[in-house]
Parts: sequence; structure tokens; C-alpha cells
Amino acid sequence: MAGYLAQIEQAESQIETFSVEQARGLLEDPDTVFVDVRDIRELWREGKIPGAVHAPRGMLEFWIDPDSPYYRPIFTPGKRFLFYCNKGWRSALATQTVQAMGLQPVAHIGGGFSAWIAAGAPVEPVERR
Repeated sequence: MAGYLAQIEQAESQIETFSVEQARGLLEDPDTVFVDVRDIRELWREGKIPGAVHAPRGMLEFWIDPDSPYYRPIFTPGKRFLFYCNKGWRSALATQTVQAMGLQPVAHIGGGFSAWIAAGAPVEPVERR
């Protein structure tokens, strides 16, 4: 049985990882979609990267598959998808999964939202609904 760290390490060996600075340089790029896979309570508490789309990790496979009744058009191919979570663990696994499903190009932010905050990068508040 491979533990979570081994699974994350394996995922990171198969996907592209962007640094916070590389990701920050794409904030204004209309061809890049930032995808936040954290739980909604994390977004309410901490905010998100400006303009990021929220796609909870538990629904991601359903939202990106055009054959799913839960498909979200934001995941139509033609853009770069940059995933992140709190520490970069869930986003590494999510990026590996969507890449295996055929979504391209995809990458994740190393260190996640925690690294984003530590770098002083901009954050947008998320209101409770």
C-alpha cells in the first residue's frame, strides 16, 4: 500500500509544477484558468487567487468530463488549467487525474495557496452564500 506522500511524489513526477512567481505571471493571461480544488470552507476562511474557479476535489472528474451530467463548460479544452489547493498535495493528485483524463495543458502550483500567501501574492475574498 502506497501512502499519501508516495502518491503525491508519484503525481509530481508525472505533472508540471509552476512556482508561485510563474503562476503570478499568468494572472492576467486570458488563456489560463486558475482552478481552486479546496473545500468551500477554506475559500470562505482564506479567500482565493483572484479570478480562480472553484472546483471541489470531490467533483473534479465529473466537472471536466463532457459526458458527465455534471460537466462544466469552463473546462472546455483550449486554455491552460492551473490547479492549486492549500499545500499543493490535493492539486498534484488532481492535476495527475485530469491529465490522465485527457485535459491539456494542465499544471499545479507548488506549495499551493500557502506558498501564494507567503509570497505576498494577491488574494480575493470569497463570500458565504
